[in-house]
Amino acid sequence: MMGLEQALGIALTLLFLADVFLTVLYARAGTGLLAPRWNRAAWTLLRAVAGLAGGRRGTVLSLAGPLIVVSLIGFWSTGFTLGAALVIQPELGTAIRPSSGEARTDFVTALMVAGNSLSIVGGGDYSPYTTGTRLLFLANSLIGTSVLSLVLSYIVQIYSGLRERNALALAVDLMTDGTGDAAVMLARLMPRGDPSDLKSALGNLVGSLAATKEAHHFYPLLFYFRFEEPRYAVSRFSFVLLDATTLIETALDPQRYGGLATCASVAAIRRGAWMLLETLGAHYPTADDRTDAPVGAVSRLGSYLAATRILERAGIAVRPDAAEAYVARRQEWAPLVRRVAPTLGYAMSEIDRRSPLAQTGVAD
Repeated sequence: MMGLEQALGIALTLLFLADVFLTVLYARAGTGLLAPRWNRAAWTLLRAVAGLAGGRRGTVLSLAGPLIVVSLIGFWSTGFTLGAALVIQPELGTAIRPSSGEARTDFVTALMVAGNSLSIVGGGDYSPYTTGTRLLFLANSLIGTSVLSLVLSYIVQIYSGLRERNALALAVDLMTDGTGDAAVMLARLMPRGDPSDLKSALGNLVGSLAATKEAHHFYPLLFYFRFEEPRYAVSRFSFVLLDATTLIETALDPQRYGGLATCASVAAIRRGAWMLLETLGAHYPTADDRTDAPVGAVSRLGSYLAATRILERAGIAVRPDAAEAYVARRQEWAPLVRRVAPTLGYAMSEIDRRSPLAQTGVAD
């Protein structure tokens, strides 16, 4: 029984080491053994609590990211402590004992000794007295030190990625003058129909968009950081960028802006936003979270007509026969937005700000 308990402790420690390795060092979405399931369970619990908060739902959800980070650290710490305690308990009173006084051999004492052996500071009355237990304490100390260093570095990278994502979201929002409307963005970046500013602005966004996409792939915990302001939502700025590229490729006059529709930055923005939404849709609990009912092509046509009116007022030449192409192209990427947006508690009326049905909260 003693050997079985210690074998179980070693297996548990190796399992958590593999989980830390895959989550922190291998750093690819969906590759962790335990962390993705733990994070999803914590997110599900927090969503349930937020549902009871009524008008404070957004505030509760905005705490999800930091709370999940803290809970994951606690989960890993508990796993390593349990594993070490299972190995240590059979040795209590013999190879591991206090320098003076009676040696307690219960599991709570084993947990305390395990925690001390994993801690950088160390301490405690219990010490190893054989070569094997000394090596065990040394291994525990190395595991505790290494995991702590890796986790601290991981947290720094998460918040660095979050800052860059928020900077991208705010930049897109500022380009739309806070409206979240892709047509307003194009009108502001193409004064009197001049596309030179637009090319430069989209080119600057490509690098930030690519970095944000990869940050979500390297640091999956980023997904759970949700802000009350919709301007910071991944679904919001992805929607704006995809809608902007769709308008460029379908609605603008090809005789005047033909080169713009085929330039590398437009294609890169479209593909980058698409890949970001695909990454989130593939690795996070989004499939069953559609809260808005879809509507027909008439409403999408109304969205197109509203956009062309904004563009024409800005002096931008548009095609008179592009409505069908715009509707078809938008329908390719709109379902990706509908999968991601409701998961983090955003209504489509907060994401699609130009739709004629935006005030009703009805989706594309």
